Amino acid sequence: MQTELKQKSTIEEIRKRFDNDVERFSNIETGQSATIDAPLAMELIARAAAKSTPNISRVLDIGCGAGNNTIKLSQYAAPFDCDLVDLSLAMLEKARARISKVQTGTITTVSGDFRTVDLPAQQYDVILAAAVLHHLRDDSDWNSAFTRLYNLTAPGGSVWITDLVTHESEFIQSLMWERYGNYLKDLGGAPFRDKVFEYIDKEDSPRPVTYQLDLLRNVGFQHVEILHKNSCFAAFGAIKTNLITTKAQPPPQSFRT
Repeated sequence: MQTELKQKSTIEEIRKRFDNDVERFSNIETGQSATIDAPLAMELIARAAAKSTPNISRVLDIGCGAGNNTIKLSQYAAPFDCDLVDLSLAMLEKARARISKVQTGTITTVSGDFRTVDLPAQQYDVILAAAVLHHLRDDSDWNSAFTRLYNLTAPGGSVWITDLVTHESEFIQSLMWERYGNYLKDLGGAPFRDKVFEYIDKEDSPRPVTYQLDLLRNVGFQHVEILHKNSCFAAFGAIKTNLITTKAQPPPQSFRT
């Protein structure tokens, strides 16, 4: 992942790729095949959300894709209203159709970038963010996005993330990247591995789990949890107390640009 941030894919380029990749994101049994332990990660964040936030009335699924994670959450929670946000209209249409088969709550679709679209503050009992935050860029962007996650979460609510991650140590990063490469090669051969690595390098800019957990605490979440990690993928989250607050703490020096 050597491409500089300023040369990474634009929002429009990312949207176009996902417009053409709907079916790959439409299997609740496998999730995204290029993601290690995708079914387990979906299961864990859904059950963690239902357990830590028992009264779920409204859910926000950012970068919802074809709706897998909201569908999975529906297996463990009573019917709820859900707001689906994605860059791709094709993904949103697929997600609405699939979720409506298992959900009786109101489904609202919002086309755009969750950082800028109009969403109500402190209204979401659960926020799901699966394979989306790795598109954030510099420290300022990460801090701003996580601050928004906190401000969108209802008191007593929670945020659950599954994503591609990097590592603080270059030696561990090399080890885990090699393991991921072997996984992709076993899955689809060397050409498939190279294709996945190419679009990750062009499109993604992930951060370590440690960085993101620190950031979740820093913006105001009182409890953070790691549910699972395997090679370059992790499932984790944060819980907000019932104390109503809209002001997050400033980032620590290491996050400032």
